[in-house]
Amino acid sequence: MTALSRPEVDAIDETIRLLIEDIAPDARYAPKYGGDVILPDPDSDDFIGGIFAYAGHVSLEFSHGASFRDPDGHLEGKGKSRRHLKFRERGDVEAKDTRGFLEQALGL
Repeated sequence: MTALSRPEVDAIDETIRLLIEDIAPDARYAPKYGGDVILPDPDSDDFIGGIFAYAGHVSLEFSHGASFRDPDGHLEGKGKSRRHLKFRERGDVEAKDTRGFLEQALGL
């Protein structure tokens, strides 16, 4: 596994955040668990998941991802509720239907 450079991590992070802003303009972020959790409602502390950077990828975690439709098998993880997408390059954000998963997480 090749480590991502800081500019690569930043590019993936920015792409995810721009997508979230497009889908849920009122969403905000809070630092938690070594990353930023996504709070879709500015008046609530309930989060739908979070963005986390690791040496070889950026992960978009979904709190209730196990219940999502995933016909192409992009979601990873085996826990009772959580699932995640791993991004190793900026293009993975679109290639892995991140918009569709975020819309599911937001109940859209």
